[in-house]
Amino acid sequence: MTEARFTTEGGPALVVSGEGERPASVEIVGSRARVAARVSGRGKTWKATLPLRAARWGGAELPLPSGSYQVRIADAEGRGIRPPQDIALTQLGTLRATLEGWTLQVGPPIDPAYDSGEGQDALERRYATRPAAAGFENAVFFESFYGRNASCNPLAIDREIARRAPGVTRYWSVVDLSVAVPEGAIPVVEGSPDWWRARGSARLLVVNDWLRRRFARRTGQVVLQTWHGTPLKRLALHRPGFDPRRMAAVFRESRRWNVLLAQNPYAARILGKAYAFLTRPVWVEGYPRNDVLTTGDDAATREALGIRPGERVILYAPTWRDDRDQIVDFVDPAALASATDAVVLVRGHSRTLLPGRDAEGPRVIDVTGFPDTSQLLLVADALVTDYSSVMFDYSVTGKPMYFLVPDMEHYRGELRGFYFDLAAHAPGPMVRSQEELVTALAGADPSRYAARYAQWRQKFNARDDGHAAERVVARILDQGFIEA
Repeated sequence: MTEARFTTEGGPALVVSGEGERPASVEIVGSRARVAARVSGRGKTWKATLPLRAARWGGAELPLPSGSYQVRIADAEGRGIRPPQDIALTQLGTLRATLEGWTLQVGPPIDPAYDSGEGQDALERRYATRPAAAGFENAVFFESFYGRNASCNPLAIDREIARRAPGVTRYWSVVDLSVAVPEGAIPVVEGSPDWWRARGSARLLVVNDWLRRRFARRTGQVVLQTWHGTPLKRLALHRPGFDPRRMAAVFRESRRWNVLLAQNPYAARILGKAYAFLTRPVWVEGYPRNDVLTTGDDAATREALGIRPGERVILYAPTWRDDRDQIVDFVDPAALASATDAVVLVRGHSRTLLPGRDAEGPRVIDVTGFPDTSQLLLVADALVTDYSSVMFDYSVTGKPMYFLVPDMEHYRGELRGFYFDLAAHAPGPMVRSQEELVTALAGADPSRYAARYAQWRQKFNARDDGHAAERVVARILDQGFIEA
């Protein structure tokens, strides 16, 4: 007989016990995390304790990401053991969990009373519709990629605010407590009472994507929209096809913003038109997230990823596709690593984080869940991408880029469309298959693209000088958005 229970002793854990010979292995396996048990017992019974937390990339142990996990219990011959009985939904402080047969469901630690439409309506009435007379907290509410990580321009701005104005409270919106936030910041789980309160009372919001959950900016509150990349692919009002609902959503969203941050003048023009943001200020200051590409050291990230000094690193970072929810499969990362004698980092777009699964193989590291793309760009000796805005960031380094675009006609002609002819301006080889990519990685002549690369950097990276965060935070403080 196999039994299971949840416990909070020593931190949230699943305890599985049984009779008979002790299993050879007990583990929890998910798409982005895996936990092995401590198994004890040598007599008639055994017990396995599975912590519902994990550490990745050399960071602290944090609760497991929300999602579905398989509980795998096997004897020495690899045979499965009869699953334990079901356990109803249980609140464990830092997360919620339920066990149904072999399947463990983990969710964010939101009180079930608020985890419903009625509960969220009540929180909105309590916090989002308060009168302006209630005042604001000298605080910043940060959100990056809908709370899936603490990264990008908001992270760089957070670090500079912590340095320049340490008395300012810094809240970070997170989908659950598996998301690591910067030192000194306060995580608030999306949809919780603390999240609603922080978003409604913070004087300044710094976000890099759309605001959600019926956000209404209160009088006197300021929203700095940093966005998350210089666009190649068409956005918002410029996307192919006329959709009145999308147009209405775009207008409604951009009216929530007070200031828009752009990496360069080209992006300022495109973003301003795509989001009908034409009468309010656009700050063209470079991207704070790229400061590290000029001033940073890659040693700590190499160590966290287990990459030896001197090893060649290739970063594969394609954008997402509107017609699929997982990363494109144009690269066999293990074969690429073997053919190039390099470590291959696989970085899926943030939209592929939840539905995807880690790539595996010799000298392959899936870094889709790694919190900060900028650190990966710093580590990479070469970038392989397609239509991702990461191309405009990586060019700060001056290191080689390769464009793997087997579906360019479909993507450009049907899915999104481009703002300019990538083939005419790409600062590196454009290839259509992995075989062509391997050939280019082995023998491309950098001097062939030197003139294009220089023109590219002049147009897109003129303000990426390592001081963008300083300039942005100086403007925030000068305009009184927060008090130092």
